[in-house]
Parts: sequence; C-alpha cells; structure tokens
Amino acid sequence: MSSDDPRNSLKVGRDDRQSSASGAAAPPLTGQRGGESSVEEWDAICASADFKELLAAKARFTVPVTIFFIAYYFALPISVGFFPKLMDIKIGKANVAYLFALSQFFVAWAIAFAYTRIAARWDEMARRLLERFPPRKRAGTS
Repeated sequence: MSSDDPRNSLKVGRDDRQSSASGAAAPPLTGQRGGESSVEEWDAICASADFKELLAAKARFTVPVTIFFIAYYFALPISVGFFPKLMDIKIGKANVAYLFALSQFFVAWAIAFAYTRIAARWDEMARRLLERFPPRKRAGTS
C-alpha cells in the first residue's frame, strides 16, 4: 500500500494519529459533537471525575449481570450432568430441565430490558459530561 492509499485512513487508535517522524502533536479528531476535538480535550474528559463515575456506573451493572448470566446459563448443563434425577422431575407435561431452559429466554429478556432502562441513565450522564467540555472554536471555522 502506498502512503496515499485510502486504506491507510482506516487505522484507528491513539498511536496511529501521532506523527512518529517529527514528534508533532496528533491532528484533531472529528468528534460526534459537530466540531473537531483534540487529543488533549479527550484526555481532559477521560481524566474528569464525571467520566470516571460513568465508567464505574457501567461496571456496577455490567460486571455482576454478566457473571450472573454466565452462571445461570451454565447451571443448566451442569445440573443435567450432575443432578439428572432432579432435572427429570415432571411439572405438567415438561420436566425441570425444559422449564429451566425456557427460563433462560425470560432471564435474557429481563436483562435486556433492565439494560435499556439503565443505559438511558448512562446516556444522560454522558450528555451532561460532554456539556461541560464544549467544542473549541478553531481558526477558520464559523
């Protein structure tokens, strides 16, 4: 690939934006807020207490829920393997194993519903955070 090949622009990541030959500052990034944001601006956002609280809030939900769901998911094959008599108990026309498997769909839907509700709060936290860091006016822009 030549240096003017458009595929070179697909590289992302902080190190790809820095000029290794001259040591010059990274070029500004085009942000989703309608302007350009420099690496320094994003570093300031990442260093803010509000950003750290946003990440902590996400982790407080996603980590325990992920652990719960993985444990719940693997409880079925483990239970069938180690407790086959328990899982073969009939409840109506189905056995416990089939009902447990069916319950995994409802648990997944409940988690998805809870996630969408709490993610709306995270979006609001992110919006308030970005309001504290308005895009800078650049030379030559209006």
